[in-house]
Formats: sequence, C-alpha cells, structure tokens
Amino acid sequence: MVTSAGILLYRIQPEPQVLIAHMGGPFWAGKDAGAWSIPKGEFTEGEGALDAARREFREELGIDPPEPPYAELGTFAYSSGKRVTVFVADGSGFSLDGLEFGEFELEWPPRSGRTASFPEVDRVEWAATDAARERLVKGQRPAIDALEQHLAEAFSSGR
Repeated sequence: MVTSAGILLYRIQPEPQVLIAHMGGPFWAGKDAGAWSIPKGEFTEGEGALDAARREFREELGIDPPEPPYAELGTFAYSSGKRVTVFVADGSGFSLDGLEFGEFELEWPPRSGRTASFPEVDRVEWAATDAARERLVKGQRPAIDALEQHLAEAFSSGR
C-alpha cells in the first residue's frame, strides 16, 4: 500500500484559508478543478509520518515548513487505495518567499524516448476552504472537512 504524508497550513483572514499547490507537469497544465494538492509525498516504514511530511514540504516547495506545533488531522484514503496522513498547522505569517519547486523527470512527449524535467508543483496559493475543496484532488477533499471540524473544536474550547 502506498502511504503519503503532508502538511496542510491554514490561516484565518478572517475566513479560514489553506495553502494548496498546483501539480506540475504536462498532465496538469491548464487544469484547475481537481489539479491541486496538499504539499505531500510518499514515505517508507522506517520514517515517521510527520518527519516525512516536513521533508516532502521542503522538497516540493524549496522552503522549510513553519515551526509551530502540528496536529495530526487524520489519514485519508484515495479510491486507488493510496492513503495520506495529513498534519495541520497555523500558517499565519508564513512567508512564501524563496519558493523553489522540486523537479521530476518524465518521458515527454510520450513514447518519444526523450526525457524532460518538470516542477513537482508549479504554483502555490492561499485558498478559501470552499475553493480549496473544489480544487484539491478528490482523495484530499475530506481533509478540508476535518480541518473545519478541528478549527471549530479549537475555537469552542477557547484555544
């Protein structure tokens, strides 16, 4: 089973917003709905999920994730069976300066025998939770619902 971990940063501006990343490469070019992701990636059994999420954030965006405390939001299953564990943190004041997107190689055009490099993500932005829910790949959309529940519980307890 493929397992991934990612970090979902949020900020309240005054409505909740989340940091999402548009997937790079030729397949996702020109697509918006269902073409965005939480910064995340695969990890192996010897690596902790939060350590993997922090590493993948750095690899995909080229900057370190923020240092605030993280809460595990949950593990969400894709229809393919892949699972992603999402950690949440307050990203208020987090700067997107210095982004340098990681790259991957792909045979392009298909069956051409030529390899080209593409960014893992080609842009990131803060999006309102409703917009993010529409733009994220289907398997990650439940993380937005879980974040809204997490925030509601945090605010009701006075944190």
